[in-house]
Amino acid sequence: MSTFVTITVEKNDKYFVEHAFKIFKDIDASLSSFNKKSPIYKLNKNKKAKINNYTYEAFVQSKKFYKDTDAYFNIAIGSITKDLYRFGADERVASRDELKKARVDFNDVFFTKDEAKLAKGIKVDFGGMGKGFGVDYVSSYFRGNSVDATISASGDIRCLGICSFDIQNPFGEGALSSYTTTKKDLGISTSGNYVRYVKSKNNNHLINPKTKKSQTTFVSITLISELSSSALDAYATASSVMPIKKAYEFLDSLELAYIILQSNGDLKISSNISDYALKK
Repeated sequence: MSTFVTITVEKNDKYFVEHAFKIFKDIDASLSSFNKKSPIYKLNKNKKAKINNYTYEAFVQSKKFYKDTDAYFNIAIGSITKDLYRFGADERVASRDELKKARVDFNDVFFTKDEAKLAKGIKVDFGGMGKGFGVDYVSSYFRGNSVDATISASGDIRCLGICSFDIQNPFGEGALSSYTTTKKDLGISTSGNYVRYVKSKNNNHLINPKTKKSQTTFVSITLISELSSSALDAYATASSVMPIKKAYEFLDSLELAYIILQSNGDLKISSNISDYALKK
């Protein structure tokens, strides 16, 4: 998942943590586009691969998120993120002509429970939902064992008890603001354009699949909700690349709260934030 994962539990529940990390490792091995043994690596390379249950479920969810977001969440963006910018490995700046020619049609992604296929020129990238997907499976494991835990995979957090979290200050050190959740079992997901980019933040990893350009409207979008962490991860990714009016209309249609820092410096906090978290 190319990130640090932390899990916090009560001392009496520490024996559950080892298996929780195994779940994360198994999911990473199922969705990674860097691990040469991964079904996704093999699929991107050979355009055909056997898949396991984790990979199949990720495909099923990605199809739902594609429809939910009017195609702004699209795992077929891999032809740009993996082939052109190569985020995470031998990074470069893609040319305008390369971007224009890139194929990003989700309808060219085919899968069954056992196998997936890609049309020529298509690659998939689960980076927009993979961390949330992993958090969901680990959360389910802890719930099944009646364990309160805080699970954090970079910008994707699940609080199975009451917990505190910070909104990172993208312009300097420390936190932009800090909150405490108001109920148990909430997910928090943040998508930002200030961490992963090539040479300039104008070449960041949050790419609009319709324009094939990196987004520069939002610095960060944080979502807080009882929705699954994979959904929050995907919706934060998708709303980040939407036109500004559409992004707010989309988020306001969902059962969640948001904290959004726009590129013009405006900080937008949804009116229902206190239903989910209180500022410390």
